[in-house]
Amino acid sequence: MATDKVKDQYVQPVITRFDGHYDHWSMLMENFLRSKEYWNLIEIGFADPAEDVVLTETQRKTLEDQRLKDLKAKNYMLQAIDRTILETILEKNTSKQIWDSMKKKYQGTTRVKRAQLQALRKDFETLHIKPRESVDDYFSRTMTIASKMKLHGKKMANVTVVEKILRSMTTKFNYVVCSIEESNDIDILSIDELHSSLLVHEQRFKSENTTTEEQALKTSTHVESSSSRGRGHGRGRDRGRGRGGRSNRDGSRQQGPFF
Repeated sequence: MATDKVKDQYVQPVITRFDGHYDHWSMLMENFLRSKEYWNLIEIGFADPAEDVVLTETQRKTLEDQRLKDLKAKNYMLQAIDRTILETILEKNTSKQIWDSMKKKYQGTTRVKRAQLQALRKDFETLHIKPRESVDDYFSRTMTIASKMKLHGKKMANVTVVEKILRSMTTKFNYVVCSIEESNDIDILSIDELHSSLLVHEQRFKSENTTTEEQALKTSTHVESSSSRGRGHGRGRDRGRGRGGRSNRDGSRQQGPFF
C-alpha cells in the first residue's frame, strides 16, 4: 500500500488539451482544477499586497501558499494550451488572467450563444426516432443535444428529456409508452430507467420478429416441398397412360399389337 501511494505521487495527471471546443474543454478543466482544490484561484484570484504593507507571519505564510497554488494551477493551464494561443494572451501572470482571457476569446458573445441555443432548441423539438434506429442510438442523439443545450445555459430538467423521448417513439412502441406512463411517475422517472425499459421491449420486438421470420421460412419451405411432390406424381401418371396405348375416340383404350 505504501508503495502504491509513492507511485501515485509521481504519476503525471492527464491534462485536457484545448482543441477549439471551449465549452467542452472548460467543463473538463474546471472539474480537474476543482479536484486539485485550485478553482477558487480561478474564480476569485489573488493579488499581491502593496510594497509598503507590513504582513504578519500568518499573512505572509498564507500569501506564499496562495502563490504556490496559483503557480501549480497556472502550470496545468499552460500545459493545456498551445503555444500559438498563449502568444495571443497578453496578461498571463496568474491562472485567473489566463482563464478569463480564454473565456473571452473562445466562449463567444451573448448573441452567438443565443443563436446556437435557438438552433439546438429547434433540433430538440424536432427529434424523432428513425424507423430503423436503435433505442441506444436515439438516446445518444437526444442526450448529445440536451447536453449541448445545458452548456449554452439552458436549464434542462430530466422530466423534459423523458417526456420528449416518450412522445417521439415510433408507433410500435405505443403500448409500451402507455404502460410506462401508467406504471410510473414521469416526474421522478430517471432517464436511465426509461432507457432500460425501452431496451427490454426493443429486445422483445427483435425476438418476436426472429421467431416470425423462422416460422414463415419453415412454412414456405414446406409448401414448396409439397408442390414439388405433387408435380412429380402427376408426371408419373401421364407417363403411365402413354405406355398403356392410345385411346379411341369413344374413350375405350386401344391395345397395341401382340407378338
